[in-house]
Amino acid sequence: MLLLVGGFLVLMLIGVPVAVSMATASVLYLVLYGVAPDIIAAQRMIAGVESFPLLAVPFFILAGNLMNIAGVTGRIYAFALALVGWMKGGLAQVNIIGSVIFSGMSGTALADAAGIGTIEIKAMKDHGYPIEAAVGVTAASATLGPIFPPSLPFVIYGMMANVSIGALFMAGILPGVVMTVLMMVTVAIFAYRRGWGSDTSFELGRLAEAAGEVLVVAAFPLACYLLVQLGLSINVAVGIALLVLIAADWYFNFSAVMALMTPVILIGGMTMGWFTPTEAAMAAVIWSLFLGLVRYRTMTLRTLAKASFDTIETTASVLFIVTAASIFAWLLTVSQAAQLFSTFIFALTDNKWVFLILVNVLMLVVGCFLDTIAAITILVPILLPVAAVYGINPVHFGLIMTLNLMIGLLHPPLGMVLFVLSRVAKLSVERTTMAILPWLVPLIVALILITFIPAITLWLPTQMGLIR
Repeated sequence: MLLLVGGFLVLMLIGVPVAVSMATASVLYLVLYGVAPDIIAAQRMIAGVESFPLLAVPFFILAGNLMNIAGVTGRIYAFALALVGWMKGGLAQVNIIGSVIFSGMSGTALADAAGIGTIEIKAMKDHGYPIEAAVGVTAASATLGPIFPPSLPFVIYGMMANVSIGALFMAGILPGVVMTVLMMVTVAIFAYRRGWGSDTSFELGRLAEAAGEVLVVAAFPLACYLLVQLGLSINVAVGIALLVLIAADWYFNFSAVMALMTPVILIGGMTMGWFTPTEAAMAAVIWSLFLGLVRYRTMTLRTLAKASFDTIETTASVLFIVTAASIFAWLLTVSQAAQLFSTFIFALTDNKWVFLILVNVLMLVVGCFLDTIAAITILVPILLPVAAVYGINPVHFGLIMTLNLMIGLLHPPLGMVLFVLSRVAKLSVERTTMAILPWLVPLIVALILITFIPAITLWLPTQMGLIR
């Protein structure tokens, strides 16, 4: 086990990519110790990606890329500006609300930071906000992407832990709301102390228009439900409601209704049993193409090709990490690492809350060194059996693990969001780090609440019958 873990750490420290480090350390361990035939390495790596839930990964990534080129990002920003831009610290509040909406399309923190984050940082800077404030709030709000559904880390966790991905998606909604409220309170405190004003005048008409668009979007699933109650099949009901909505959008020329429909299609479809996560991701891709090619007419063959190649590149990197982590995690199990860890933890404490504190500390450290997907793939087989002994619900544990790893993306030395925002804002990594540190406070408070109040996570999926 020392060769496996030590080889992995040494390779990472000298700058070898995470996936290559895991694969190389695994092959060396197999060759030197002969614990299994060499062909096992290839078989385990292939088995790691032979999973139906993983089909959702490329479609979620493609949907996020298509939404960017369809012009949806700008519309979401304009909608959020109308909704909360009149508050003190308006553009910072817009930053958070925009990320909440965009999270229903991208599913990753990096996509959020690089997508809508680019617009938000420029707008805040142009309105006189310190660049550090713009970077800090953008980094904090980017963590909402993998907490609100859909979420790529939840897909990977659900596959590894054999947990309902739909239950994980629903479990992320209330924690996401808690995080949003805490961030907005933090912005209000900064606005009061630093004298930030509003960034757009309060106009009842604009606010009413934005609220009206929310009601129109919310009416869609309600209309589908009522049509089903009248005796129509679900397919016919959805088709009729969608056609009426499209006709209304063309007639009234709503600013963001069609963009806001993306998370409704994804979340509502899975909630009401219309889609599996993979089917929901495919529906989001089709909807994105409709918006870009038909409704907004912003897509060209060139931009479609770029979105496709970006998706291929990102999917390949994610699946390569999953394959390498699969053989690495299997060898950790074979080498009795899970049993050794269990024995060590049980010797320390028999209290599940103390165990969760230890897990939080471990995950916060791991999150700033390892890619999120790799961390989940490696650590779930080790930590989840221990969590089960303590009686911790696997859905609750998945939320704790994901939020910890998202926070890990923000802090040095290797937090990926840190480097993305450093490049976007043209700041040094050191200045970016100092800008982000104050915004870790609401995230840590949210982590404490989610860890020690399981009902925040489990209430919604329990009420919907997704878990017992």
